[in-house]
Amino acid sequence: MQPIHILLLIAAYFGVLVLISYFTGKNADNDAFFKANRQSPWYVVAFGMIGASLSGVTFISVPGWIEASQFSYMQVVLGYILGYAIIGTVLLPLYYKLNLTSIYTYLDERFGNYSYKTGASFFLLSRVVGASFRLFLVANVLQAILFDALGVPFWATVIITILLIWLYTFKSGIKTIVWTDTLQTLFMLIAVGVAIYYVSDDLGIQGSNLLGYVLDSDLSKMFFFDDFKSANYFWKQFFSGAFIAIVMTGLDQDMMQKNLTCKSLKDAQKNMFWFTIVLTIVNFIFLGLGLLLTQYAAQNGIDAHKDQLFPVIATQSGLGFGIAIFFILGLIAAAYSSADSALTALTTSFSIDILDIEKKYSPEDQVKTRKKIHILFSFILVLVIIAFKYIIKDESVIAKLFVFAGYTYGPLLGLYAFGLFTKLKVRDNLVPIVAILSPILSYIISDNSATWFGFEFGFFILILNGFLTFLGLILIRRK
Repeated sequence: MQPIHILLLIAAYFGVLVLISYFTGKNADNDAFFKANRQSPWYVVAFGMIGASLSGVTFISVPGWIEASQFSYMQVVLGYILGYAIIGTVLLPLYYKLNLTSIYTYLDERFGNYSYKTGASFFLLSRVVGASFRLFLVANVLQAILFDALGVPFWATVIITILLIWLYTFKSGIKTIVWTDTLQTLFMLIAVGVAIYYVSDDLGIQGSNLLGYVLDSDLSKMFFFDDFKSANYFWKQFFSGAFIAIVMTGLDQDMMQKNLTCKSLKDAQKNMFWFTIVLTIVNFIFLGLGLLLTQYAAQNGIDAHKDQLFPVIATQSGLGFGIAIFFILGLIAAAYSSADSALTALTTSFSIDILDIEKKYSPEDQVKTRKKIHILFSFILVLVIIAFKYIIKDESVIAKLFVFAGYTYGPLLGLYAFGLFTKLKVRDNLVPIVAILSPILSYIISDNSATWFGFEFGFFILILNGFLTFLGLILIRRK
C-alpha cells in the first residue's frame, strides 16, 4: 500500500468529520459544546460510546492478548455488565437529579470545594496522560506506515493529529462528537469484520463454521477458577471489570458527558442498557479476531506478537489491499473516537470545575474562555505526546505512566462510594492528601504483592485503591 493511498484515505476521512462538524456547529454556544443542548438521540449516543470505550489501544492490543491470556479478558467484560447496571440505576439518576454539566460538581455539594477540585484534578491528570498515550501509539503507527516515507518528522505528525481533532470539535464540542463517534464506531466495526473475513477465508473457515471454530479452539478458554492468586482468576477479574466500568465510565467526565446529552434520564438509561449489550458482543468479536490472527501467524510463520500482531498481518502479510485499507481506517477511527471526546471533556472539566466559568464569567466571556481552554489543552496534548517520543524514550516507562494514570480513578471511586453510601462528613481540606497517598500506597503494594503475599492484583488494584481512599476518608471524618 503506497503512502499516497493512505494520505488520500486520511484526507477523505477527516473531510467527512469536518462536514459533520459544519452541520452540527451552526449557532453553537457553550450549552451545545458542553451538553449538546440535551437533544441527542439515545441510540446514537449508545452506538457512538462503543468506539470511545474501545479506543485505539483496544483495537491494537486486545487481539494480541490471545496468545498469552486466551479469552480471559471476557471475565472482565462480564464484570462490565454489573458495573454498567450500577451506573444506570445509581449514578445516572443522581447526575440528572442535580442537572450536572460536570459530574464532579457532586463532590462540591457533598464534601466541599477541596474535594471538588481534587476529583476534577485527578480526572484531568488521568485523561491528559491516557489520551496522550493512546494518540502516541497511533501516531507511531502512522509515522511508520506513512509519514516516514514522506519525510515528515514525528513532532509534525503529532501537531497535524491534534490540529485535525481541534478543527472538527472547536465549534460545538460534544454536539459534534456524539455524531462523529457514531461514524467512527461504524468504521471500526467494519474494519474488524473485514479483517475476520480475510483471515478466516485464508484459513479455509466457512462463515457458518466460524463461531464453532473459535469456541472449539484451546485458545478460547474463557473462565479461570484454578488459582485465586493468579491475575486472571475469575472473581478477581469479574469484580475488577465491574469497578473499572463504574470509574472509567460512570465517574469519568468524558464518558458521562455523552450520556448527559440525552433528553431525559429514561433515554440515558436506555442508552446504557443497549450500549452494554452491544459492547459485550463487540469485545467477544475482537477476541475472536485475535484468535484467528494468532492461528494465521502460527501457520504462516509470521513472527508478530501482542501489539504488533494485528498491524503486521493487516499491512504486511499479503492478505490484500482491502484489509490494509480497513485496518488503517479502523485504527484512525478507534484512536480519534476516544481522543476527540477526551479533548472536549478536558475543556469542559477545566472550564466548569477549575475556573467556574458558569458562575464567574458573563455569557460572552464564557465562550471566549472556553475556546482558549480548548486550544490550551490541544497544546498540552501535543507537548505530552512529543515528550513521550523524545524525552521518555523507554516505552516500558511510558506504558507504566499510562497504568499509573489509571490509578487516579481509585480516589474518585473512594470519594463517590463514601459520598453515596455514608452520611459522614469529612475535613474537606485533608481530602487532597488522602487522594494523593492512596494511589501511591496502592502502587507500592501492587509492585511488591507477588513477593510479600504470592498474590497478583492485576485489574483488582483499582478496588484496593478505592478502598484505601474510603478508609482514609473515614480517618479524616468530622465528628
